[in-house]
Amino acid sequence: MALDSAKKEELLKRLAQGVVEFEDDEVREAAQEWVDTGEDTYDAIFDGLVSGMEEVGKLFSAQEYFVPEMLMAADSLYIGLDILKPQMKPRDSGVKGAVVIGTVQGDVHDIGKNIVKMMFDVAGFNVYDLGRDVPLEDFLKKQLETNSDIVCLSAMMTTTMMGMPKVIEMIRAKNPNCKIMIGGAPITDDIVGKFGADATAKDASNALEEAVKMVVSLREIQKEANAKS
Repeated sequence: MALDSAKKEELLKRLAQGVVEFEDDEVREAAQEWVDTGEDTYDAIFDGLVSGMEEVGKLFSAQEYFVPEMLMAADSLYIGLDILKPQMKPRDSGVKGAVVIGTVQGDVHDIGKNIVKMMFDVAGFNVYDLGRDVPLEDFLKKQLETNSDIVCLSAMMTTTMMGMPKVIEMIRAKNPNCKIMIGGAPITDDIVGKFGADATAKDASNALEEAVKMVVSLREIQKEANAKS
């Protein structure tokens, strides 16, 4: 069964609203309806589920939602992902790179990190996911082990984000060419500059866009170095 534009918009709205309102059954039904059409589920995930989660993030920032609501919304999101992700077709970003990603020590909030990871996976990056509450030195160890192009650090709280500059300093000392992206609710452009990171991401799509730019930049640096040697 083909998915016409009106039906597509209806399902996207149901998926997004289901996440915002913690309607597990609604998310499950809308996700299954999408899968039953045989269409690629990329839009259902990113324009439906993730769009809903981004709205939850705005409500959290406005202090209309708190941690319990965030967790309930995440449960609804993951119910939809379990149904939709197996049917999602990979995308070719045109750039292949390696990314180490994780949530910094003391922080167990990994919803945003998981969404960004999924975007990288779909785009064909090699992703090394360290998980949540990651000891700071583990980011450096994994970067050196994999020689990743990028390290992505995530934090949901102002207290835990203070571990980020320590990680950045360690990585810069060992591999100054490695690009570092930081993200999470408390991260602003000012904090990116203060911590010495290369970029932040407003959402998963923006994270991928920034990552592609970073890898292209690194490849240019490598070409110049090779030409001089």
